[in-house]
Amino acid sequence: MTLLYTIVLLAALLLSGFWFSLTRLKAGNQTIKKSLPNDPLEKLTPMESVKSLSILPLVEYYTDDPQLKTEAGVAYLIKADDTTILLDVGFNKKKEHPSPLLHNAEVLGVSLGEIDMIVISHPHLDHLGGMGDQRNKTFSISQGRVALPEIPVYAPVAISPSAFNPGPRPTVVKAPLVLAKGVASIGVIPRNLYLMGVTEEQSLAIHVEGKGIVLVIGCGHQTIEKIIERAKALFDAPIYGIIGGLHFPVHEGRMMAGPFNIQNIVGTDRPPWRPINEQDVALAISAIKKESPGFIALSPHDSSDWSLEAFEKAFPGIYHDLKAGKELRIS
Repeated sequence: MTLLYTIVLLAALLLSGFWFSLTRLKAGNQTIKKSLPNDPLEKLTPMESVKSLSILPLVEYYTDDPQLKTEAGVAYLIKADDTTILLDVGFNKKKEHPSPLLHNAEVLGVSLGEIDMIVISHPHLDHLGGMGDQRNKTFSISQGRVALPEIPVYAPVAISPSAFNPGPRPTVVKAPLVLAKGVASIGVIPRNLYLMGVTEEQSLAIHVEGKGIVLVIGCGHQTIEKIIERAKALFDAPIYGIIGGLHFPVHEGRMMAGPFNIQNIVGTDRPPWRPINEQDVALAISAIKKESPGFIALSPHDSSDWSLEAFEKAFPGIYHDLKAGKELRIS
């Protein structure tokens, strides 16, 4: 009788928790819908352009260089003419010092002292430096002392540098904002994710002379359709490139919980029986094709090999692998 009572109690708790998560998801989606602006955004044009753009992944899931460390996280060193930007700071799942970011930067001959600014795409552990940073609303370059100058940090939410890397000065960015010559944040596009709640994420838009707008994206929780819509509302120049994460862990994930593909469930604003699927990838590819881009690179840190292959087949000749240590150049 006691065993039966325990089983019934556990089942009731699981069902109530599941019901609560669905109720929270519905309420969050309604909140997001109401919060989106009704008035058209003010254009960020005419925005200056840069002659050259390079993106060097310091942290990614894959690499061709055995000297580099890999993980399911993101840190990109972006050089737009004379401006150097660090987009996100990786995961550092093992809480190492030096972190994969620091280790790879040293191997690649990159000095963090050359960075002009840090941009945080969104406050998730694989972009902030770990679970502790996500919990504490901080970001960490490594789990040991790292000297950083008093450079600006642009984040979509209030965040602080951790005790390991004091110095940088955070600023919250909500609306679209020009950050440097030819470089802008497209502003926050929120999305309510199952179990994780409202996630506010920004992406970078870089205007390359003679090419157009190159979008550099952390995770793409906003969906590429909404990112493209935002970019077209802000700029008169065409969308030339899309580089970074779009969160398509279809058939497999990079952060599995045993047999469960957690990324596939929590990366969407739909209930768990409607996870991210092949149709989502097809719709994204269709939306991108409408812009006739000239440069595509999908991050493997949050997209499966199946999704990478789908993008490579969809964009022959203009698709590029996004791997740690492999510099991408647009000029």
